[in-house]
Amino acid sequence: MDPYAVIEQFAECLSAGDVDGALALYADDATFVVRPGEVVRGGDAIRAALAQFAALEPEMEGEKVKVIEAGDTALVVNRWSLRGTTPDAQPLEMAGTSADVLRRQDDGRWLVAIDDPWGLGAS
Repeated sequence: MDPYAVIEQFAECLSAGDVDGALALYADDATFVVRPGEVVRGGDAIRAALAQFAALEPEMEGEKVKVIEAGDTALVVNRWSLRGTTPDAQPLEMAGTSADVLRRQDDGRWLVAIDDPWGLGAS
C-alpha cells in the first residue's frame, strides 16, 4: 500500500465508525493534532480523539494534493471534507488541507507518524 492509500483507508475507516481500524494505521509513537493548538501522542490518546470524530457519524472525502517520498518517510498533503452530525443532532461540515508524515515500517507497511488535519489551514 502506498502512502496515499493509507490516508484513503483512514477516511474509509472513520466513515465506517471503525476507530480500531483507523488507529491501526498509526505508528505506536504517532502524534495527532486534534485541533489547532491541541496535540496528542500515543495510541490511547489518539484512539480517544478518533472516537470523537467517529461519534459525528462522518462521511469523509479526500483529494490528493501531493505525495513526496524520501527513503522511508513520506509527506502526504490531502484536501479533505467531512460531513456529520453533532451530538445534539445538528449538521456539521468541516474541511481542511492536511499535512501527514508517514514512515515505512520494516515489513513495508506505511504508518502515520504525524497526522495534522489542519496542517495547511481549515475552513
